[in-house]
Amino acid sequence: MRDVISIILGGGRGTRLFPLTMLRSKPAVPVAGKYRLIDIPISNCIHSDVKRIFVLTQFNSQSLNRHISQTYNFDVFSFGFISILAAEQTQDNPDWYQGTADAVRQSLRHLRDHTCRDVLILSGDQLYQMDFQRLIAAHRTHMADATVAVKPVPAEQTLSFGILKTDAQGRIVHFEEKPVPDRLQGLDSLLPGTGPAYLASMGIYVFRRAALERALQDPSLVDFGRHVIPHVMPTMRVNAHVFRGYWEDVGTIGSYFDANMALCIPLPPFDFHNALRPIYTHPRFLPASKIENCVVRNSLLSEGAILIGAEIERSIVGIRARIGRDTTVRDSLLLGADFYETLEEMRAAETDGQPPIGIGAGCLIEGAIIDKNTRIGRGVRIHRKQGVEKDRDGEGYFIRDGIVVVPKGAVIPDGTVI
Repeated sequence: MRDVISIILGGGRGTRLFPLTMLRSKPAVPVAGKYRLIDIPISNCIHSDVKRIFVLTQFNSQSLNRHISQTYNFDVFSFGFISILAAEQTQDNPDWYQGTADAVRQSLRHLRDHTCRDVLILSGDQLYQMDFQRLIAAHRTHMADATVAVKPVPAEQTLSFGILKTDAQGRIVHFEEKPVPDRLQGLDSLLPGTGPAYLASMGIYVFRRAALERALQDPSLVDFGRHVIPHVMPTMRVNAHVFRGYWEDVGTIGSYFDANMALCIPLPPFDFHNALRPIYTHPRFLPASKIENCVVRNSLLSEGAILIGAEIERSIVGIRARIGRDTTVRDSLLLGADFYETLEEMRAAETDGQPPIGIGAGCLIEGAIIDKNTRIGRGVRIHRKQGVEKDRDGEGYFIRDGIVVVPKGAVIPDGTVI
């Protein structure tokens, strides 16, 4: 795969993942306790021997840039690299990225310094494991100008995706972006072993390099799904490649929460324990988690956590998380902390009327996302209620998709009930 270059899109403002994207970009959002979303496409690329990678960033990119620079370093004898391309205003184009296709268009000048046959375009906020060598092999076997990775979905999910129809040779003959139900007529496909289904674009594309340059000539085409793919279908060979594994777009608080909670079941749909295809991330050299007189059921505990007399059920506990005595955490996602507080810092915080970083004693945390470096006081109760509005802002917290989210660095005083 030395003749392939990958471009990973860092995404826009990430409004649907707010407040997790208040201080970071979407690909920098933590996942599964110790990783970040950007680790998923990069690890897939490395395992597929695609080792020339550009990451396009624009909003709140500092933590993402730091994570990539500290994590992914190829040695001097390797042909591989990971290069961060931040959105930049130039004499030719004074605007920031306007969409997925516009981001790649503005970055083409950097690709011209590298020879390649095909360009692999990926999203930075999806959870999946894919062998890109199979995708690229199918792309080349069919001599396609572009290939779209697709996944079969039922009719009730079509409103969230670009839905396409193929002919017998796999060529895309019709494409509808997020079609309403009355436009689904004739778009279903009969797939071997699955029966009727709809083919949904995964936002993963392979282009021949020359075809990509041609497809992006028109600056009014700013998005691959809505504009570029439908525009080039009549003049280029655009194929579909069916992927049958687990794939989840974690672009909303609800989907992000559900994807993380699914990791707590005995046989999770996404396998972080696959020794043949590990997910890479920043090595932090943290100590083992300290667990004193706790009850833990169906949960993931990351390294460096300190749990004393707590009950944890169906939850993910992130790196360096602290949980106090007689606290119950249920159906929740704790992102942990970026650092440990010293005893002196804890006393200073207490003098200022703030609890230490972590979750205090005697708390109930249920159905919530607790971001990094938060300070949850003693006796705090956070739990989901039936009939509560799906979206609401409060003092030190937000409710999105019915899930309570405590943002990074927030302070929840003793005895608060949410």
